[in-house]
Amino acid sequence: MADTLRRLTNTSSFSVLQDKLESWQKDYHVISCDQNLNKCCELIELTAKIQGQLFTILNHTAAEGGQYAGVDTLKTRLLPWLGTCFSMARSSVTDDTSLQLIQDSAEKDRRIRELSVTHDSELQMKDTQLCSTLRQLDSIRAELVDTQNELDETKSKSATTLLATEDEILQLKADLRSAHEQVEMYKRKLEALDDNERQIRLLRDEVSYLSTEKVMLQERLVRSRSPSPSLRHSRSSSPMRSESPTRAQLTNTSRYARLVSRFSDLYAVERLEAQALLRRHIADLEMVQKIIFIAVVESFKTAKLAYRQFKLRVRKTLSPSHFGIESLEDAAVDYIVRNLDLYDIQASVNDVINAMNVNPRISFPPEVDFVLISALIRETCRVAFAMQTLDPPLDLAFACDGELYNDSRYRRSYDSEFTAPLVMYHVWPALVEGDVVVVKGEAVTRRGATWSRSRSTSPVRSRSLSPSRNLAFNSKRSLSPQRLRASHL
Repeated sequence: MADTLRRLTNTSSFSVLQDKLESWQKDYHVISCDQNLNKCCELIELTAKIQGQLFTILNHTAAEGGQYAGVDTLKTRLLPWLGTCFSMARSSVTDDTSLQLIQDSAEKDRRIRELSVTHDSELQMKDTQLCSTLRQLDSIRAELVDTQNELDETKSKSATTLLATEDEILQLKADLRSAHEQVEMYKRKLEALDDNERQIRLLRDEVSYLSTEKVMLQERLVRSRSPSPSLRHSRSSSPMRSESPTRAQLTNTSRYARLVSRFSDLYAVERLEAQALLRRHIADLEMVQKIIFIAVVESFKTAKLAYRQFKLRVRKTLSPSHFGIESLEDAAVDYIVRNLDLYDIQASVNDVINAMNVNPRISFPPEVDFVLISALIRETCRVAFAMQTLDPPLDLAFACDGELYNDSRYRRSYDSEFTAPLVMYHVWPALVEGDVVVVKGEAVTRRGATWSRSRSTSPVRSRSLSPSRNLAFNSKRSLSPQRLRASHL
């Protein structure tokens, strides 16, 4: 008996029964009716096995107790329980009840079949819907593939269009460069045309001068061949008159207009370029404008001195061989007008730079030279030298800081105080013909301006010269009396 009880305990039959009951409870509403019945039968079989083992243990226990041991327990507990179970089962199931149960079972079977048919039909319908959905999904996937192909094609077309657009842009840039080159070429042609027109005008003036001289020479030839002594005597007794105009006199008006226009261009073009170059090294605009003004003034002074020296050399050269009706002065001026390219402009530029190096009114960074504005100085010297050949010559008006502002000679700069009566400093000199103003200058007027001399005689500057500028000063500027007087002209 003990072995049987031990085996029953080791097998954990009741734990297995409990686990199966819990598993059935969880799956009851999920599984089918047949599966539920199978699980119930399985539990009944398991319960019957356990009861059989328990009855075996009961039998062995009663046998071990002897013939009368356990009789009371069997009578009071087992037998009444067995009788109650069978009596209840018998009393609750009658013939009518059995028939009713059979009918109910048949009805349930019918319902189960109907539900099974309905379930099968619904399942078939779901399968049909699933197939339809799958077909729709396949069609949508096909459309998606087509759309992707169209997108790829569009991207390729866009890339091709972009490449074509870039090619067009490059072509347009190339066309633009060629157009700029053509414009530059046309500008050069236009400049060459202007030079040709200028040369044509000069040649026409020269032809006119030569024609006039030819007529005069023919008249003189006719007069010299005249046989009348009285006429020859009267001609010899009359004084010689210079009635033949020189080339300088013939072209004086055109050269006057051209030089005045060139002086205005110096203010509008070369001055601004020099100012931009100086502003890279000097932050003070006032100092930059003073440097440019002094450069222009010194250029005119140096060019006038060079013109006088050049004229003296020409007079000295022409005086031994000069003859004709024109004076030596007119011949010298005419020679200078014809040979302006003989003017040593580089020497004048060096003299101007040396004069600016010792000018105490301006300061300049020692690491930079005034050669930066040599283009402005060169053009100003060329214009000033040519202006001395005019009759009367053109010159710059006298100017000094702190002078009374003259509205007929200057115009105020944009940053001036328009109610200030005195000139603080000058931006550009005025061009005059005697006492008549030809081109107005520019000045800055501010209150508090004091009078100062336009040129200081002190040779000492507040800064040291740079090595390159010191070398230029030592090699190109001497302290001769002529240069010393020229610096104070």
